[in-house]
Amino acid sequence: MLEVGMKAPDFTLPDQNGNQVSLSDFAGKKVVLYFYPRDNTPGCTRQACAFAQSYEAFKSKDVVVIGVSKDSVASHLKFVQKYELPFILLSDPDLQAIQGYDVWKEKKMYGKVSMGVVRSTYIIGEDGTIEKVMPKVKPDTNAADILSYLEEKKQG
Repeated sequence: MLEVGMKAPDFTLPDQNGNQVSLSDFAGKKVVLYFYPRDNTPGCTRQACAFAQSYEAFKSKDVVVIGVSKDSVASHLKFVQKYELPFILLSDPDLQAIQGYDVWKEKKMYGKVSMGVVRSTYIIGEDGTIEKVMPKVKPDTNAADILSYLEEKKQG
């Protein structure tokens, strides 16, 4: 995993509408960059819907939410439309950002070993450095945990 204080690796990937989006487009804003395994799976859907429900709270803090998986642009568009997701989903089939952020790992499930995305979240500060690393996050609490962290940081 990348570490707090490191410069966040820049990338350019297509969003759910096929538009090219770069991390550097959001310089000067705080970014929640979350990596997830697959559109329309139970955990990923719960995670995305939790971010959607908390979206206004993120927006009020001027925080950009970006989800990344290796699903296609078309898959992302269907996922966004089905669940009315108000934030950016980026398609990374070549694992450019997924490997850049070191979330492509060996996973064991039902005794089988395969490579896949480990659900992880990075909070990137306005200056482009990694502010917080959240490995192996829980889909149901990820958005709320980030909001709690942002509140604590504001008060601290």
